[in-house]
Amino acid sequence: MRIAAFVIGLMFCLGAVVDAFQTIILPRRPTGRFRITRLFYIVTWVPWSALARRIRNRKLREIAYSTYGPGSLLLLLMVWALLLVTGFGLLLFALGTPFADAMATPTLIGRLRTDLYVSGTTLFTLGLGDVVPRSLAARALIVCESGTGLGFVALVIGYVPVLYGAFSRREVSVALLDARAGSPPTSTELLRRHAFAGGQETLVVLLIEWERWSAELLESHVSYPILCYYRSQHDNQSWLSALTAVLDSCALLISVVPGVASRQAQLTFAIARHALVDLGHIFHLEECEAKWRTHVAANRLTPANFELLCGAMKQMGMRLCGDPEAPARLHALRALYEPHAHALADYLGLSLPQWMPEPLAKDQWKTVEAVRSQAASVLQGTVISDQAEALRLYSEEHS
Repeated sequence: MRIAAFVIGLMFCLGAVVDAFQTIILPRRPTGRFRITRLFYIVTWVPWSALARRIRNRKLREIAYSTYGPGSLLLLLMVWALLLVTGFGLLLFALGTPFADAMATPTLIGRLRTDLYVSGTTLFTLGLGDVVPRSLAARALIVCESGTGLGFVALVIGYVPVLYGAFSRREVSVALLDARAGSPPTSTELLRRHAFAGGQETLVVLLIEWERWSAELLESHVSYPILCYYRSQHDNQSWLSALTAVLDSCALLISVVPGVASRQAQLTFAIARHALVDLGHIFHLEECEAKWRTHVAANRLTPANFELLCGAMKQMGMRLCGDPEAPARLHALRALYEPHAHALADYLGLSLPQWMPEPLAKDQWKTVEAVRSQAASVLQGTVISDQAEALRLYSEEHS
């Protein structure tokens, strides 16, 4: 009995410590299919997402999804603490419960209850002193557990700000994309809003920012996959839809538009696709990706939508349909990232953006654009009136 308790207790303690080290401290992708954190998210996310998908009300469904990320973080910390308390309690039980306890009973359950009580008060550094150890091994084990508990509290204090700092940096760029690509963002709208004099240079700057954003996403979300479960502030925004819209825009620029923007689009496309692929591997979505790989041609970009896309691109001076090789290039680029994006969207319960914006979607940018256009027309009319008045005065002086 004691040998079994010692082995199980040691496995619990080492498992919790190693898993916390890999999840919090190790700055790279954790490995192993039987990690505690991975099993925890499989056990909790699968039923949670299944229940959330059954909610018909969209707002309530998004609330259910958004609750999971912060809630799972707290629950994961509780699982680690429970494993440590149980593990050290079993180690103390293996030592024969060497304590002086006024409330102890000689039964097996009574001894185990005393061991778990001592383990809990030691891990959380309460130090009540009502139970006194009577052997050197028990004292040494209590010192080890108190040090582990202090380190556990320090990790929790440092872990949460790191997570929310990375989440905040991610969401800033997602929010800024609202005025540049619509809400939800689309590649066509992003290119249309940069179809002005000097827009190519502005588009290059935007793609450079998203190249860096994708690199930060790759670094932070591979190290802390829990961030993928954190939803954006608004229901029509998400980090995955924003990343997919940027990839769509890069695919169009590479396929259709030669020049400076096309060169930067290749760099942004490479790192953004890298982020999607690695995140898919984090959640082991290879089978789902293979399923979506056979539906790339007819899923997000149907023939009817492709014709609308051609018309929109033509209005921006980009001849997508005039080049017979452009659709093939676009399809080849889509096959590189869309299966990974669809697999992540299915797993996380997120939606991917369309290629064309919804015609009835509310867009604050259009209201601002209308006011700016009105002001520009008034200013242009004033300039024309001033020019006409100056011409009239000049004619009177020289008549």
